[in-house]
Amino acid sequence: MALSATIYKTRLNVSDLDRHYYGAHALTIACHPSETPTRLMARLIAFIDNAHDDLAMTRGLSNDDEPDLWLQAEDGRTRLWIELGEPSLKRIKQGLSRAERVRIYPYSPRSAEQWWKKLGADVSALSRVEVWNLPAEPLAALTERVSRNLALDATLMEGEWLITDGTASVSLALEPWHQSDTSAQQR
Repeated sequence: MALSATIYKTRLNVSDLDRHYYGAHALTIACHPSETPTRLMARLIAFIDNAHDDLAMTRGLSNDDEPDLWLQAEDGRTRLWIELGEPSLKRIKQGLSRAERVRIYPYSPRSAEQWWKKLGADVSALSRVEVWNLPAEPLAALTERVSRNLALDATLMEGEWLITDGTASVSLALEPWHQSDTSAQQR
């Protein structure tokens, strides 16, 4: 018998003072049985970092043809393709062939560093790709807050997120491993 997805209801209030984006998002997230709470939180952080009214979580682990999140324009174009973890170079190029930009969020310290040593030069040679590492300690602190009904407030000021669930606050500064030439304009 196959295991079914676990459903998480999440309310996010995002105040991105750097981009002047302010929005409330009510998300229903279906977690694949193999998805860990850490990966779920990494998805939420990627969502927060790219918050937009049209940003959507996809079927992720359940579908090889979609990224973990994407931002699609009204005309059907994919503006942003977001991958979590350490995707293969083939997977990154697949995203580039389908989207205007690709963002990657590695989140597992040891494997992410090995992945970057192996593919960093190749990834850096690609235009329109950004890599933002999720630091282990803040990610672990936020993962402890994961529950089936989660409410988070996130504020970005001068490149640093302050994320709170009303009981505890975590400060998170993403580590830029690679930024594209256009990232400063579109961030």
